[in-house]
Amino acid sequence: MPLTLSSPAFAAGAEIPAVHTCEGKHHSPPLAWSGAPRGTQSFALVADDPDAPDPAAPQRVFVHWVLYNLPATASALAEGAPQPPLPEGARQGKNDALRPGYTGPCPPIGRHRYFFKLYALDAVLPDLGAPTKAELLAALAGHVLAQAELMGTYRKHR
Repeated sequence: MPLTLSSPAFAAGAEIPAVHTCEGKHHSPPLAWSGAPRGTQSFALVADDPDAPDPAAPQRVFVHWVLYNLPATASALAEGAPQPPLPEGARQGKNDALRPGYTGPCPPIGRHRYFFKLYALDAVLPDLGAPTKAELLAALAGHVLAQAELMGTYRKHR
C-alpha cells in the first residue's frame, strides 16, 4: 500500500477552507496519512506554494510550514497544530515568514496551489534547531523511504 496524505478539511485539488488562511485564523489544516513503509522511523512535512507571487508569472516557492521528527507511530496532525501540541518529539522549522510554525495561504494575486509533502524516513533526524526547507531537505537526503503529496488551492476572497 503506498503512502497517502489527505485532509478531512479539503479534497485533493480543492479549495483550502478560509480558516486555514490569512483570511481566517491561520490554523493549519488537519492532515492524515497511511501506508507508511516498513522501516519508517519518523516523518517530515513541508507545505509550500510554487506560484508566488503570481501564478501567471511565478518567481519563487513560498514555504508555509516545515516539520520534522514526527514519530513513526503518528498518522495525523490535528487542525490548528501546534495547538493542540504536536506529537512528542516533533520539531518545527522556519517558514518563509521567518518564524517557526504554520502560516496560512495569503496569495497576493490569483489562485495559488499549496502542496503538503509528507516524507517517510528511515531515521529520526538529529536536532536541526529551526531549519529552513532547504536545510531540512538536505538532512533528509538518503533517508526518504516514501513520499506523499496533497495539493489544495486558495484565492483571496477580499
